Amino acid sequence: MDTEPHLKKFQKELAAGTVSLVLLAVLARSDEPLYGYQIAKRLEQTGDPLLGGRQSALYPVLRNLSAAGLAESHVEPSVAGPPRRYYRITALGRAVLDAWLATWNTTRDTVDSVLKGLPK
Repeated sequence: MDTEPHLKKFQKELAAGTVSLVLLAVLARSDEPLYGYQIAKRLEQTGDPLLGGRQSALYPVLRNLSAAGLAESHVEPSVAGPPRRYYRITALGRAVLDAWLATWNTTRDTVDSVLKGLPK
């Protein structure tokens, strides 16, 4: 019985709903603006599999967060390579993050409650 395609689809759908939350949380924890590679490295340090090793996957999400006013960005020249775009969470982003965290905690608790006691 091949469960792999179903697992990959579930992981993709789950990640799509949580990457924005995780990226806002990374930005909220930082005292300074971060560029994409720094954000990806911080996610790797947590062992977070959301990006599936694809650092490029975070850039569209960061652009969407900026377009929604949840993050702001600016470009700075780089001594060793192309210019870097730095991201920082906005006040609106912090408020939205708080709301998303409350929703995440409720959802997690509900799912955990339903799944508790399932045979393994």
